[in-house]
Amino acid sequence: MNRFVAYVALCRALLLGRLALTVAAVGVGIQLVDDTWRAVGTLAVIVAVTTIQVTVLSRWPAAIRWPMRFLTIDAALMIAILVLSGGGIAFFCYAAGFAALTGALLGTRALPLWIIDAGLGLAVATQLLRTTGPVDSVAAPFVLAFPMINLVCGYGAAVVTATVARYLDASVAAVANAQHSAAASERARLARELHDSVAKTLRGVSFAAVALPTLLRRQPDLAEELANTVSTGADTAIREARELLSGLRRDLLRRPLLDYLRQTCQEWTERTGVPIRLDAGAVEPAPATRYELTRILNEALENVARHAHATLVWVSLHEWEGQVVMVIRDDGAGFTPPRDLTTLSAAGSFGIIGMIERAQAAGGRLRLDSRTGLGTAVIATLPLSPALTSSGGWSP
Repeated sequence: MNRFVAYVALCRALLLGRLALTVAAVGVGIQLVDDTWRAVGTLAVIVAVTTIQVTVLSRWPAAIRWPMRFLTIDAALMIAILVLSGGGIAFFCYAAGFAALTGALLGTRALPLWIIDAGLGLAVATQLLRTTGPVDSVAAPFVLAFPMINLVCGYGAAVVTATVARYLDASVAAVANAQHSAAASERARLARELHDSVAKTLRGVSFAAVALPTLLRRQPDLAEELANTVSTGADTAIREARELLSGLRRDLLRRPLLDYLRQTCQEWTERTGVPIRLDAGAVEPAPATRYELTRILNEALENVARHAHATLVWVSLHEWEGQVVMVIRDDGAGFTPPRDLTTLSAAGSFGIIGMIERAQAAGGRLRLDSRTGLGTAVIATLPLSPALTSSGGWSP
């Protein structure tokens, strides 16, 4: 919400508040006035006027962009109410509301208007005391002091409006900072994704391409094999880039995570022919945790498609003690996972290392359970909201 919208809403609230105060005051004192119908008629006029003002502000809020015009019309209406009510309580309530409007629209610059408003009220109160005959010495000071409430209403409205403006400015600044932080985080994440996938593949292709001219002269057979490696590496880089972009497009944060899991599993089954049994609850982790979970799922399914020779895959996702636990299990060939991560690096199993690093980046951990001939299970345990520091690790 910007300042203009807030000002319009505040002005509508003041108009309706003035109406409510006037109705209550006139209703309470209606039995004490000499001319009941005059009080009722004045009240009806105030209701009609307020309805028109609120309608104008609702349909044409730009009317307050010219506050002096708006206040001039309201001041003219205040004089009309004075004449209709004969200086009754309805006038004093309307005058207090007018002072509040000036404070909301002009701030402390409306001090001259508050003084004039209070002076007019004081003059009306003095005239009433003179024309009503002897007045109780206790009641008279209260009657004369009543117009001074206009100053309080005007200043109070100015203070409230300034406070709302400062709050809105602080909120806008906070949102802007959050957007800048999110943009920086997104750039860092994309950089990490490109570095961990496409950049590594292209680096390998580059090394092979550099060695290719020399091998063409000395070892043509090996050069042919290396050329195939370059072609395969380029295709892999293209696929990784497409998977990265596809993942960014598909995982829309405005839809439930369960819908994304269903779509991912369905598309993977259509591509590989291997069925997936999905068992997932309505879990909605923080965006950073959600992203790492979806990337771990994609990488684990790719490993199953490449190496497992599985006939069935199970995917489960549930919340447990403030954490989200995702398990991807297959009935494939399985293997014996090493205890040392460097062994996986030497073997070229960067996918498993990448999943572990993703879990750690979100403040969680990843465990790999596998036995030769008994399939493989990838268990990722991440906090619903990412931790400030990584405390996870590799659990063989």
